[in-house]
Amino acid sequence: MKNTALHIAKPWLFFLGGILVFVLLAQFLNFRIDLTEEKRYSLHPATEEVLADITEPIHVEILLVGENLPGEFRRLQMSIEETVRTFNAFSPEKITYSYFDPLSLPEEERGDFILSLSDHGIIPTNLSVRLNSGQQEQLIWPGILVSNEEYETGALVLKGERGMGQDQILNQSIENLEFELSNAIRKLISPETASIAMIMGHAEMSSDQGYGLVEALDGEFELFKVPLEQAEKSADLAGFKIIFIQGPKESYTEREIYLLDQYVMGGGNLVVLLDGVAVEIENAGGQGTLAMPVELGLDKLLFRYGIRVNKDLIQDLNFGYIPVMGGNFGDQQQMVPLPWPFYILAARMQEHAITKGLDVVQYRFASSLDTVKADGVRKTPLMFSSDLTKILPAPARVAFSDMEREPKVEEFGMRNLPLAYLLEGEFTSLYKNRFLPEGFSKADFKESGIGKVVVIGDGDVFQAQTNLEDGTPLALGEDPFSQTTFANKQFLKNLVQYLAEPEGIIASRTRTFQIRPLNKVKIAQEKAFWQVLNVLMPVIILVILGGLIWWIRRNKYSRQLN
Repeated sequence: MKNTALHIAKPWLFFLGGILVFVLLAQFLNFRIDLTEEKRYSLHPATEEVLADITEPIHVEILLVGENLPGEFRRLQMSIEETVRTFNAFSPEKITYSYFDPLSLPEEERGDFILSLSDHGIIPTNLSVRLNSGQQEQLIWPGILVSNEEYETGALVLKGERGMGQDQILNQSIENLEFELSNAIRKLISPETASIAMIMGHAEMSSDQGYGLVEALDGEFELFKVPLEQAEKSADLAGFKIIFIQGPKESYTEREIYLLDQYVMGGGNLVVLLDGVAVEIENAGGQGTLAMPVELGLDKLLFRYGIRVNKDLIQDLNFGYIPVMGGNFGDQQQMVPLPWPFYILAARMQEHAITKGLDVVQYRFASSLDTVKADGVRKTPLMFSSDLTKILPAPARVAFSDMEREPKVEEFGMRNLPLAYLLEGEFTSLYKNRFLPEGFSKADFKESGIGKVVVIGDGDVFQAQTNLEDGTPLALGEDPFSQTTFANKQFLKNLVQYLAEPEGIIASRTRTFQIRPLNKVKIAQEKAFWQVLNVLMPVIILVILGGLIWWIRRNKYSRQLN
């Protein structure tokens, strides 16, 4: 009897002992196995590095709440929660989360809180919810607030390209959750990670004096206005992670071009926003004005690097509007919106870490770009014009009166013209096999080097516009007349993050999750079949297995009795 009891208890003792050993090992071994095809629960190595630097607990407030959220938004909501939990699994400190509805605040506090959310780029979305009683409008804030004991930052998580369907936008937003959350955490634990130079001395940024760049990047990068003529040697520029040349109006000297060239040869990142022609928009009334070619001395440098900014202007039927005086109403002058094909609304983006999922970017008087041969340089177009585009070679007429009649669609026969290029690889110096400018030593000269250059044929794409009433500068991307905010600021932020650290957390924006929607027609046609199958099939399987076991046992013990 004793042996029988021991024989019965032994398997259970082994089983309970195994569980105990597993629990003890789990206290010391921390591991996760991601079995999903797309590695949804794995993180980019750069994200893991950011999490490894966390030294105190972090809390995430999820603002995407509300009753009767549609299934797609609940999926985004749950994905945010899953992303936070995944971050917590990799973090040395706790990352917790909670839900908060801005509309739950008292009315006297609600307004200030909503304004503070807009400072983080979190803007509300008006959602139409279908109920049994009909349609109902619901205001939601698809964003997150990330905080530690001292600071708080936030991020908008619902982002997508214009023209996408709702399912595509939501799926792309889910793909970008890792980047948005890790970027917010990075802001908390390591602000101002690099220095950026804005070149001065050639009437650059004359319209906003650099406000657009400073407003967009302040707090994340250190920005300096650098008069290039004061630099004595290329090493004076080497401390800057990125150098911006933004819409110069005056020519660069040979000495200044050499300094920029050697900066790139030394591994620097150069962003050139260059107008191919000069436009005096204030003279566009009446008979109009002529956009004339400009020579700034940078063309030969860019040509050696593999790109050319043409002396022309692009017109696009996917355009914005420009405010012009349209007569008086009583004693008040009236501003009217004029269709303006020179203001391009670029909505077609390259699947690149910089531009993936980016909304519309506004260009004002953009010139076309051509690539030329440059061995060792990889050229990537970042965004494009629409399918209805044309080019006006300089000298080009620019007149408000030309827009009073409807444009002829058949004249816009070009499509998808590149508006911005990213050049990467090994560049060859403009001064290879040439005499160096006076004052520079051949011993310090680099004839090639690995760097990155971004060229945009519009000097104003990162310049802020001004308020029509008081003339104060607006946030980058805000249109003073249409009250629309374009994605110029986000384009700038993505660009700078990529140039500063291409393999950093910006690389996580290239993740792709495949949409696997159900076939709604097939669901409607086969609904009853699958319901019956799911209800009856488990019962039938259990009955068959039970009968099979009964038959085996019956035969076995009946033979023993015989």
